[in-house]
Amino acid sequence: MSKKIALATGNRHKLEEVRAILEPLGYEVLSSDDFGGLPDVEEDGLTFKENALKKARVCAKAWNCPVLADDTGLEVKALNGEPGVHSARYVAEHDFAANLKAVLEKMKGAADRSARFVTVLALVSPDGVEKTAEGEVRGTMATEPHGEGGFGYDPAFIPEGYDKTFGELPAAVKNSMSHRARALQNAIKDGII
Repeated sequence: MSKKIALATGNRHKLEEVRAILEPLGYEVLSSDDFGGLPDVEEDGLTFKENALKKARVCAKAWNCPVLADDTGLEVKALNGEPGVHSARYVAEHDFAANLKAVLEKMKGAADRSARFVTVLALVSPDGVEKTAEGEVRGTMATEPHGEGGFGYDPAFIPEGYDKTFGELPAAVKNSMSHRARALQNAIKDGII
């Protein structure tokens, strides 16, 4: 019998990635579509943790089931940690191409291209129990996008130990070591989910 958990996201790429990681472990990952859509949640927190908890709380209350939410972002050293918590709306709301283009433009000529992806997961139950887990992957930013895989900043992020971007790597490889995968692995290891 599978364990049901709802994912608070409208991003189908994120849903597919989480399902690919959790379903082999016996979880049924429900989407916001199973509940008539995602409630409006303003992601105005100052940290990834604040935003993840806010989304999970609102959805757990609305959907009356355990909800997993995340806030994920790219932190670029040469940009003093930007885009950070504003990654999905850096210059345009959920316009991946425009946001990536803006980051790469701002990085022109930067000697230090180091960056990291960070994910904070929050699991909130309808009775108010809250747990969080974090994952990260370090790497560097390419000077231009490569590959059609992934989403967001993936086509320009080269994880440590690789010479290809997340956009070029097969999904199975990315899912085995991405920031979201590491956060999920930490959540499972720590008994959070």
